[in-house]
Amino acid sequence: MKTFLNILYWFLIVIALIQFIPIDRTNKPVDSKVDFVKVYNTPKNVQQLLKTACYDCHSNETVYPKYAYIAPISWSVKHHVNEGRTYLNLSEWGNFNRDLKKDMLKKTVNALKVYSMPMPGYIAQHPGANLNKAERTLLIDYFENILNTENY
Repeated sequence: MKTFLNILYWFLIVIALIQFIPIDRTNKPVDSKVDFVKVYNTPKNVQQLLKTACYDCHSNETVYPKYAYIAPISWSVKHHVNEGRTYLNLSEWGNFNRDLKKDMLKKTVNALKVYSMPMPGYIAQHPGANLNKAERTLLIDYFENILNTENY
């Protein structure tokens, strides 16, 4: 029992200390001229889906939940946001070249079709981001329409 209490004591000390490791949660300013929803004059219903299910990880408009301020959870959240922005950043859409846009749209359509996005772990904490079949179809159709009309 003494060993267990000693381990618990040091575990709590480490947890307390790691709270002081800074995590940068600063969002870069958004230039509306290059933001995806502005570039394509996206309909309000599609904008709402994107803002609810995609923008927290795939834009510079991340709203960090309260649990994202507790280490080591904060490290994981920040890693996922950074990774999401690497694959697709809707806030910087207008800055990407034609081939990159085409690739991102195709991968997004595929991710929606196979239910890999939004990520299950994100949905667990943000139930509003859980897209139903009709919402997925709406997004897929919207992205495929862009692919076809922009001649990607």
